[in-house]
Amino acid sequence: MSQDSNGGGHRAAGRRRRKAPKRRRGLVIAAWSAAGVVLLGGAGLGYFYFKLNGNLKTVDIDQALGTDRPQNIDNGSMDILVLGSDSRGGANADYGPDDGGSARSDTAMIVHLNEGHTKASIVSIPRDTMTARPACTTAKGKTDPGGQRAQFNEAYTVGGAACAVKTVEKMSGIRMDHYIEVDFTGFKKIIDTLGGVQVTTAKPIKDEYSHLNLPAGPNKLNGEQALGLVRTRHAVGDGGDLGRIQLQQAFIKALIKQVKSIGLFDNPKQLLDLADTGTKSITTDKSLGDVKSLMGFAQSLQSINAQDMHMITLPVTTDAIDANRVAPLKKESQLVWDALLADRPIPAEATANSAGDKGTAGSIVQ
Repeated sequence: MSQDSNGGGHRAAGRRRRKAPKRRRGLVIAAWSAAGVVLLGGAGLGYFYFKLNGNLKTVDIDQALGTDRPQNIDNGSMDILVLGSDSRGGANADYGPDDGGSARSDTAMIVHLNEGHTKASIVSIPRDTMTARPACTTAKGKTDPGGQRAQFNEAYTVGGAACAVKTVEKMSGIRMDHYIEVDFTGFKKIIDTLGGVQVTTAKPIKDEYSHLNLPAGPNKLNGEQALGLVRTRHAVGDGGDLGRIQLQQAFIKALIKQVKSIGLFDNPKQLLDLADTGTKSITTDKSLGDVKSLMGFAQSLQSINAQDMHMITLPVTTDAIDANRVAPLKKESQLVWDALLADRPIPAEATANSAGDKGTAGSIVQ
């Protein structure tokens, strides 16, 4: 494989990624996987095509980034950047002072689907990761020069979805095939429309910052409580972002298990409500920005169970300059990127020394 001219990882030159069969185009796991649940419902509702299409918001990542990207690779796999944005503007103002519409990527996951779309590797990127940020175009059309040391979640603040995608591609050397984003309010509505999510907590969780107060034992979470859980960090682990990521990963698996068990296709009204709520709640790249394309993604969600998902945190350690931040472990992170590029399972040694996969925060939720 050849080295990408823009400083990314290795890619096979001159080859294009072949399309997956129509009946198995991919898996959608929108921020914290909730939007994927909605799109599963959308798969059976083609006659509402125009209504649902009108709900969707899109960004043209390909036009924004042009040729300054890693090349596609022809192995049938697929990579999706999933972001949860944390703007406090508008309906999200309950979660902090209004920031005038500014936002950060509160949650970031790379979802890699293998060639047969039977398994998924999911890599969570801590928002406090210090990394190089490339030059990006701002909302005002100016160029932000980036730099060798920037906090990962600021890329979205600087240049929106395109800058977030560009930063991930520079970090990994992997071209993102798709982009999906959901914000606080959209996430809550999706969970409420689903009817809540059942989780079991091994101990009480009380976090005044995320407004969450759960007793130990079985809990049926509504949208507000589910959002509180995936935002919680002060009440688990060391109080940092790494513990919160473990909670998010545990919640995703609990959510997928529930969706598999509730017979979603047996309730047409709930399917329509979920599809309507979901398409109003997410932003996608332009190539996913119509119901037909989203329906193709949703088909594969049915064949991937929680046990088919390998979820890790990007291998990191405490940042040498700022103890409140983390920095990628270079050798271990490269093992992750190389595995995804080659469409292989992520090796165990990649996370053996990572601060992100130590601790027990994820075991609190089942």
